[in-house]
Amino acid sequence: MRILANDGIDPIGKQILEAAGFEVDTVHIPQEELAARLNDYDAVTVRSATKLRQELIDLCPNIKVIGRGGVGMDNIDVDYARSKGIAVVNTPAASSHSVAELVFAHLLNGVRFLYDSNRQMPVNGSTKFGALKKAYAAGTELQGKTLGVVGFGRIGRETAKIGLGLGMNVIYSDLFEGPKSLTLSLSGDIQVEVPVKQVDLDSVLRQSDFISLHVPFTDKPVIGTEEFAILKDGVGLVNASRGGVIEELALVEALNSGKVAFAGLDVYDDEPTPRAEILTHPKISLTPHIGAATNEAQERIGEELATLLIENLKK
Repeated sequence: MRILANDGIDPIGKQILEAAGFEVDTVHIPQEELAARLNDYDAVTVRSATKLRQELIDLCPNIKVIGRGGVGMDNIDVDYARSKGIAVVNTPAASSHSVAELVFAHLLNGVRFLYDSNRQMPVNGSTKFGALKKAYAAGTELQGKTLGVVGFGRIGRETAKIGLGLGMNVIYSDLFEGPKSLTLSLSGDIQVEVPVKQVDLDSVLRQSDFISLHVPFTDKPVIGTEEFAILKDGVGLVNASRGGVIEELALVEALNSGKVAFAGLDVYDDEPTPRAEILTHPKISLTPHIGAATNEAQERIGEELATLLIENLKK
């Protein structure tokens, strides 16, 4: 059987698949050529770049399994594929900690103005050092502040654990009833239970000093013009989930007014060409959709994806 890893797969995952007797092709086939070539394979794996919509699925009856390396599957018509007898699998646990660490890279970046000082120091550091020191002197600490987590799945919980470890208070909202505490692993074999509080979304928005979003995109932003109005003044926002979860132009207005102190964005409305107002804003910390892009996460994704493909292709 042949497997197309169209958006790549970690070498460990490829090795596991080949050891199980599968042929793995890691060449990238452009989206516009998939209709003509995808049916040469029995399974395909993708990340976020390749789109597998109903029209393409209909043209490729030989495909038995679709694998998504990562969490979100909004680039795949999942229900339609399954209705055609195609197994659709993903790796929701493998990248959770990597995304959570990136959230805190943005938060720590924001409270100490690193996003802007790293732009200004090369240009003005030698001539305006004192002025820059004064401009960035009003940093704040995360310890003792309230972190609001919107969406308390695997990534949301990993984000909460890091916040708890830094001494933050954590509240969260979710569509389903969630835990009242989380287990933190300390040095050695020591584990402690630390309380977290589930509240409704409105309470998260009103009470949080910092908010991290971990939800899929739906038909409207989670934080739009109306929601910005009820946020705490000076709140910090991080979106490492999906573009469109925050209304970007409303975010720019909130940053300009001072309602929002800073934002950290790993995802955008218009990928791979984010709007200029976002890319050039001095109060936004930017990364190019790299939440799961650590060596450790990619190994875990490759291993989990390979195991799922083998399990489903051998049925």
